[in-house]
Amino acid sequence: MESAQYLTCVEHPIHPGNPNPRRSQPINLNHYATKKSVAESMLDMALFMSNATRLKAVLEQGPASHYYTALVTLISVSLLLQVVIGLLLLVIARLNLNEVGKQGQLNQLNNTATSLVAITVVINVFITAFGVQKTGSLAARTSRNPL
Repeated sequence: MESAQYLTCVEHPIHPGNPNPRRSQPINLNHYATKKSVAESMLDMALFMSNATRLKAVLEQGPASHYYTALVTLISVSLLLQVVIGLLLLVIARLNLNEVGKQGQLNQLNNTATSLVAITVVINVFITAFGVQKTGSLAARTSRNPL
């Protein structure tokens, strides 16, 4: 008898005994994917600003600093990948996931964006490992005047 009632609840997700009717409504996959893309774009923008700040610090230290060429190259590649990722996410957010004909294209774009994000993460691990150290006149200038 209980299993028959359970099946009734599953077949009819919105019924008078359901304490949370919003939870039973089907999810709009297009809306979900758009929100996910927007959130990912915001995180990409934060990393972009962080890398721009790192690039500025490396350029202020000048070519005499250790790993100057490597850091400028890695940060530049990371910034370029982030621009490409941002553009991909804009395209993904504009396409409608509910259109069956576009689902394959969206899946491929999403896989490409995810792969580029993974590569960007690895590059940023190397950027952090090489690090931007305050040395020489820059360190003296910032230690005397922290603001």
